[in-house]
This record gives sequence, C-alpha cells and structure tokens, in this order.
Amino acid sequence: MPQFGLITPAQAFRLIGTPDAPTIIDLRLPEDTHALPRVIPTSLCLPHTAIDTLDLPPGRAIVVCSKGQKLSEGAAAWLRTKGWQAEVLEGGTLAWAAAGLPMVPLAALPPPGAAWVTRHRPKIDRIACPWLIRRFIDPAARFLFVAPTEVSSVADRFGAIPYDIPGVPFSHRGEGCTFDALLADFGLTCEALDRMALVIRAADTDRHDLSPQAAGLLALSVGLSRMFRDDLQQLGAGIALYDALYRWARDGHEEGHDWPAGRTP
Repeated sequence: MPQFGLITPAQAFRLIGTPDAPTIIDLRLPEDTHALPRVIPTSLCLPHTAIDTLDLPPGRAIVVCSKGQKLSEGAAAWLRTKGWQAEVLEGGTLAWAAAGLPMVPLAALPPPGAAWVTRHRPKIDRIACPWLIRRFIDPAARFLFVAPTEVSSVADRFGAIPYDIPGVPFSHRGEGCTFDALLADFGLTCEALDRMALVIRAADTDRHDLSPQAAGLLALSVGLSRMFRDDLQQLGAGIALYDALYRWARDGHEEGHDWPAGRTP
C-alpha cells in the first residue's frame, strides 16, 4: 500500500481509459524524455516551472517525473494548494516502463486538442477510434465529420488529422481496421485493448467468425446511427457504448449469463 499522496503504476493504469480518469501531468526534464522518449497514455507534458499556470479546472491529477521524486512531489504539493487532488506516480516513468505498461511514443503524439476528421454518418470504426483517442491519447481531441469527398481537403485546410479513409496513415491495413492501426502506432498494447480490437475488427470488417460479440456490436452501432441525425450526438452516445465494451474486455469477458440456471436446452 503506497503512502499518502502516492499511487502505484498498476493502480494508475486501472484509472486510465475510464470516464473518471485523472489528468496525467508529465514534468520530466528534457534529458529524461530523451532517455525514455515515451509517455504514459493521455499525458499532458509540461515543464515543472509551468505548473502554476496550468489552465484546467481542479480535479484529480497524477504527477509524473522520471523517478517519482522531487519534481513530482513539489508539483503535486503545489497543485493541492490550488484545490487539486494530486498524487505522485510511485517510481515515476521508470517504474511504469519496468512494469511493462503501455507508453505512447513522443514522436507519435499530436498537439493537445488536435482535430481529427473522417467521413460523416459513422458506424463502428469511426466511433471506436475517437473513443480510443479520447481515452488513451488526447482527452481534449476534437472530431470533425464531413462529406466523404471532402475529408482530405478539410484535413489540409483546417490542419486536422484524417482517419478511416483510403490513403492516410490511420486507416485499414491488411485485415486490420483503423482501431488496430491506432493501437499499433501509439504503442497501446494490453490485454483489454487487444480483446476490444478483435471485437471491433470483426464487426467492422464483417468477420463475425472472429468474435461472438461482433454481431452485437454491429447491431448496437447500426441502432445508434438510426437514433441520431447529428454525428456528434451519436459520438457522445457511442463513447458510452465503448466505455462499456472496455470494462467488459478488462473485467467481465469471462462472465456469462444463464437464467433460469440449469434449464434444459
């Protein structure tokens, strides 16, 4: 059990990917990020001298440095004076990496709050990808849904990142879907996300033989698309759907349901 104000890497990773995830603040020095050029998923990278200018409403935060010592301790104490529930990651990024937990390559990170653009009227991949981006890459990411013929032009004119269209980095590759491409490029490998990816790939590519859950995901996704004319409203509902799928993949995938129990087929 860590002492007051500390949280272990395993405990912290259990919070990431959920609707109530804390803000992860990475305060490492340049020489430390050069030695380990990866970050904990959803990290906001700041110099420690900028902690007093953090322009976010107070909430829960996990403060990270290389070893979980002076930079993290000082910044967490400072944030607590501003009303934050701030904890220090025990052992810092070195302990996180040693535990084999997912880390995102710094070179792959988009600017915080970047816009992503894709075809309108989303179904599966185009909702699953925003969920993954918001929950594991950039909580402030924005999503634009436009006419299929205009995705590339909108990306060019508005500086948005195109996804799930032919000819762009984040799209289908071989038998994988765009969700798989994001997992690969952002280093997001863990049992729960891999289990989710199989269901999403099976539903999105009409390979229901890969996963018995695929037909259910397709049915719910089509239903959502019929419920909402506004793509952003649909995205909001879809985020909740994928939150539930993640919790199934992480905590409930072995659970079944049989009622009345012991009935004769």
